[in-house]
Amino acid sequence: MSQKQRLFGTDGVRGRANDHPMTAEIALSLGQAVAYVFARSDERPRIIIGKDTRLSGYLFEDALAAGICSMGVDVMQVGPMPTPGMAFLTVDMRCAAGVMISASHNAYTDNGIKFFSRDGFKLPDEIEDRIETLLGSSELANGRASAERIGRARRIDDVEGRYVVFLKKTFPRELSLDGIRIVLDCAHGAAYKVGPTVLEELGGEVFTLGVQPNGRNINDECGSLHPEKTAARVRELRADAGVALDGDADRCVMVDERGHAIDGDALLALLAEDAVERGALKGGKVVATVMSNLGLEQALERRGVGLVRTAVGDRYVVEAMRAGGYNLGGEQSGHVVFLDHNTTGDGLITALKVLAIARRRDRTLSELCAGFERFPQVLVNVKVAHKKPIDALPDVAEAVSRIEAALGKRGRVLIRYSGTEPKARVMVEGEDESTVREYAEELADRLERSVGGRA
Repeated sequence: MSQKQRLFGTDGVRGRANDHPMTAEIALSLGQAVAYVFARSDERPRIIIGKDTRLSGYLFEDALAAGICSMGVDVMQVGPMPTPGMAFLTVDMRCAAGVMISASHNAYTDNGIKFFSRDGFKLPDEIEDRIETLLGSSELANGRASAERIGRARRIDDVEGRYVVFLKKTFPRELSLDGIRIVLDCAHGAAYKVGPTVLEELGGEVFTLGVQPNGRNINDECGSLHPEKTAARVRELRADAGVALDGDADRCVMVDERGHAIDGDALLALLAEDAVERGALKGGKVVATVMSNLGLEQALERRGVGLVRTAVGDRYVVEAMRAGGYNLGGEQSGHVVFLDHNTTGDGLITALKVLAIARRRDRTLSELCAGFERFPQVLVNVKVAHKKPIDALPDVAEAVSRIEAALGKRGRVLIRYSGTEPKARVMVEGEDESTVREYAEELADRLERSVGGRA
């Protein structure tokens, strides 16, 4: 008998809108389950719901609210709000839980649902498993509220100001953005209002892109997945910096004054260096995923900072940060987590921290990032029929050992299976791109012969 596929992935429930599992029926049941798990013990429980700008957000927002209200729990609907804004508001408004409706950087045809507990952190696997077990169960059906105790749903219109004030407090009080010209691309997503407001209120001269959402244009050839749009505008306007966010604004790719993109690895290296100089880096280490470039590891090493690697996903970065007492972590994609300020990646905080460094040191972004050496990194996908352990594939394991020995400390090999697709990811890093590509292709070919076919 085939094993039932887990509903929750690495970042909540996600899929194509109106196809399983992203249906109104599932959303209603998820609303019931999260209310049952988090709000039963509260005297007047309430759960807050936010979303990005996707067309299907209306569908899931109302379905979730119906499920939550059916369990006797009140709902606050705040409309478009960045994912990190929802983490903050869950705590700030003392809610039993928070819900964010977003598929992050994906196209508008996808959507997702992720949850925050009352402390603002994403749910651990065991709580997600508990919610999933409840779906369609008699326990959940028997937990519905009586007619007299059905919850209320109401829309809250003043929360953007709360989040803006919170963001501004993460920027040093003695500094301002006066005189700095900034191109900001909000990807037609959740930060299209709060993003420009924050930068302008701190004194920046802001030139916006991606601030006219229509339900279908979120992440469409814009934002952090396409920083070339921001880069072109920076060069055109001779701006000092560019900020490219994704659809839910939890990741940020920056652009220097020359129009060169600065990804999450380079940002982490700069932020760690600054934190060390100010005595603000906790635990002497930075947390990143297995996909972060070897250049980050070596940049940190030169500054006496260690690197803790985790599985792919900002949730795993945060778990490792909390377990080790670290306050800085992130991903190559631009998720950067400042646990001193928020519980998840926050693209606007990332931008503000980097701009504060530039202002404090009176240096351009290109000057600040000039010392970061990026190693060529080649990634090849392989379709697999069976996800066998790599060390159980002799032909592949032998090649990995040989290539790792040849690369030494100036290179890295990683083969991992996707958590959501029948694919393996082959990644090789090293000093010479052609050699690295040759190694990656060899490993992909061997993996293809062992467990599947090339993607």
